[in-house]
Amino acid sequence: MRTLFLQAPSYEGFDGGAGSRYQARREIRSFWYPAWLAQAAAMVPDSKLIDAVPHGIDLETIMREAHKYDLAVLHTSSPSFGSDVRALELLKAANPGLKAGFVGAKVAIEPHASLAASPAIDFVAGKEFEFTIHDIAEGRDWSRIPGLSYRDRSGAIKHNRPREILEDMDRLPFVAPIYKRDLSIEKYFIGYLPHPYLSLHTGRGCKSRCTFCLWPQTVGGHRYRTRSVANVIEEIAWCRQAFPPVKEFFFDDDTFTDDRPRAEAIARELGRMGATWSCNAKANVPRETLKIMRDNGLRLLLVGYESGNQRILHNIKKGVRVDVARTFTKTCHDLGIAIHGTFILGLPGETKETIEETIRFAVEINPHTLQVSIAAPYPGTFLHRQAIENGWLSSGDAQLVDERGTQIAPLQYPHLSHQEIFNSVEDFYCQFYFRAPKIAAIVAEMVRSPEMFSRRLREGIEFFRFLKQRRRTAH
Repeated sequence: MRTLFLQAPSYEGFDGGAGSRYQARREIRSFWYPAWLAQAAAMVPDSKLIDAVPHGIDLETIMREAHKYDLAVLHTSSPSFGSDVRALELLKAANPGLKAGFVGAKVAIEPHASLAASPAIDFVAGKEFEFTIHDIAEGRDWSRIPGLSYRDRSGAIKHNRPREILEDMDRLPFVAPIYKRDLSIEKYFIGYLPHPYLSLHTGRGCKSRCTFCLWPQTVGGHRYRTRSVANVIEEIAWCRQAFPPVKEFFFDDDTFTDDRPRAEAIARELGRMGATWSCNAKANVPRETLKIMRDNGLRLLLVGYESGNQRILHNIKKGVRVDVARTFTKTCHDLGIAIHGTFILGLPGETKETIEETIRFAVEINPHTLQVSIAAPYPGTFLHRQAIENGWLSSGDAQLVDERGTQIAPLQYPHLSHQEIFNSVEDFYCQFYFRAPKIAAIVAEMVRSPEMFSRRLREGIEFFRFLKQRRRTAH
């Protein structure tokens, strides 16, 4: 079947790609690659991938092309589901013979409710959806395709047995050729990564049990299933030939350092290639592993600290102690490894005092850059179940973004309102970035590099616009 894979237009600047931990509009322009859609597209010959928002492609343009396809597969998320349904409906109106459905965590854990949202939705696919979509595109009998929920000819909703979890990750074809064919890498920006960058997954799943984290609890699982070292290095070698401008590779596995011997082996191969790279890491990697990775091209780690309060870390089952995270960070500073730290405000147990404690912790450990998010109870997570059971949802449901696609504060507690949580994000950013040592470091970075000067200037303007918009929302 002639197949379209689509990350549909939604909110302007909305980062809905699979690598995005929080699907939302960012403080500064940020776009992750649609790696999971690209993975599915790689399994369907002659398919087409459109990532609409980063490429500025509107729905009218896509609708004019709808007649070219027999099958449309849209990636969706809880924040964008409503607009994605409307996009699917318009596509089917433009091409009544089109079969169209959704993939993503939202539909994987709510297949029946997702199909019931609109009679235009023909199917949704659960875990390991690449193989499910491959079977659809090959024209197989829908009633025999594992992992598929669908609407039959009478309109009744049917659910097939779950698809088996993929163990041999080397069965997956490379996504990089799809990036090359259908995407412009210059459209993807992440504030803490050089531009242009390239992100890849080398495995699925995370052994950590963080109660808020979407992917392991919905589609990835809690076992880290990995591609072989040789397979990963082969794709990196292909990328270096195909994308000469790329300055850095980012491994977007939930926690790349979960398998330390493998991380070290990949690092050594990357070192021989002279590649610069970054990855997600937990704040407990020992010095020996950090040094091996640093010596072999590692530039930056993305680290989810979440909070500086130990009780909150216990509440969310983070599995890291504050003192260990502090030692880990000092080691990274000593070795010259940059850190982008991520923090979450409004997690269970949060108070005004713990917010201030976390801000002080962030200032003390001083990552190179940071991101402050608001606790988001995504359906399918333990945090979402907690919020419902305890009446923490401020609006009675799990609305996650506002009408512009920007994160809101959906949780509130008897001692801490959702408005106080929302306002604390700006306080966090201001206390961290608007201090003399951090300003001096940013200015020095800009002076050393004309490219960084223009980039930080753009990001600064976008950041102040973000703060201005938040103040309007707060009032």
